[in-house]
Parts: sequence; structure tokens; C-alpha cells
Amino acid sequence: MGEKVGYEEYTWEERTSGYRLSMEGRMTKPVPIEIEHLRIDLDGNFIPVRYEFRGTMSGIRQEIVSTISDGSVENSIRVSGHEQLSRTKIKRDALLLPNPMFAPYLVVGKRFGCGVEGKRELMAYIIPQIETPFILETSKEDPCRLVLHLGGTRVELDINDQGRLRRLYIPSQNLEAVDDFEAFQY
Repeated sequence: MGEKVGYEEYTWEERTSGYRLSMEGRMTKPVPIEIEHLRIDLDGNFIPVRYEFRGTMSGIRQEIVSTISDGSVENSIRVSGHEQLSRTKIKRDALLLPNPMFAPYLVVGKRFGCGVEGKRELMAYIIPQIETPFILETSKEDPCRLVLHLGGTRVELDINDQGRLRRLYIPSQNLEAVDDFEAFQY
């Protein structure tokens, strides 16, 4: 906390077919990453249908294109000029949470809003690696603070009443991302 290690600039679009989240940015810690292009397309129910990433992680150039349909994901992963194709099954309504990017958590805020009832058991696809369960609940102190228990990690999302993500905090990593008018500073 206090040391600025990166930013993500994003746009959230409502479209006739659903939604689109686009972003770019860079981070120096804990993993050096340059995000030239990231895009997640969602249908009207916030179900992901397409994911695109182009950039570098730890100095290694990567491009990922994933097409999602009815719980089937086709990934094309290009790393340092080598392409790998894969196909996997995920839960149809799994959320896409690429690691270590923060803007995709906007989808959680938009999809669930303030005041989630009880604990919700959901799935996240840490694209393109693994699908993992997580628990989503509302903080007892603030109905617009969503708490995700993802593996052993607690992630707090402060949203406004329109579901816009204002702050993301990961206590175990002492990492905070704050929305500064369509850009996350962390």
C-alpha cells in the first residue's frame, strides 16, 4: 500500500448483444506485465462468449484468444511465437478472472450489484488455466462491499449502486486497486 505499481485503463460498453470490457495497462509488481489489449465479450446475462489478450508477462510475449459457447472453451495460446490449441469444459456461467488483472472484476460488480443474499457458490475460470470454485458474499458492514473467497485468498470489491467497481483490495497481498475514472491505479 502506498507504492504505485501499475494501472489499467478500461472501457465498459453496453451493446445490443450484451457487454464488452476492453482494457490496456501495465504493472511492475508482483509480476511485470504489459497489457496491450484485453477484451472480454459477454452476453446480456454476463455470460462470457469471447476473451482476447495480447501483451507480455515477465517479458514473455503472449496472445490468447478464447471462444466460449455453452460451457465449452476453445483456447488459442501463442507464447514466444509457438501456438498451442486447447479445448476445455467449464460451468456455463463461470466468471472469467485472468490473473493478475483487476478490471475483469468489474463483471462481478455489474452482474451481482450491492446486497448479495447469503453466500453464493460460484465458479471462476482463471483463463486459460483452471476453473476453480469461490464464495461470494456481502460484507456485514457495507452492502456494496462484495467479498470473494477464492481458494485461500480474500478479495474485497467496493462497488457503487450501479455495480461499478470503485476499489479492489487483497489483504493477504497488501494490494489495493482504486478506480480513478475508468482507470485502476495500484
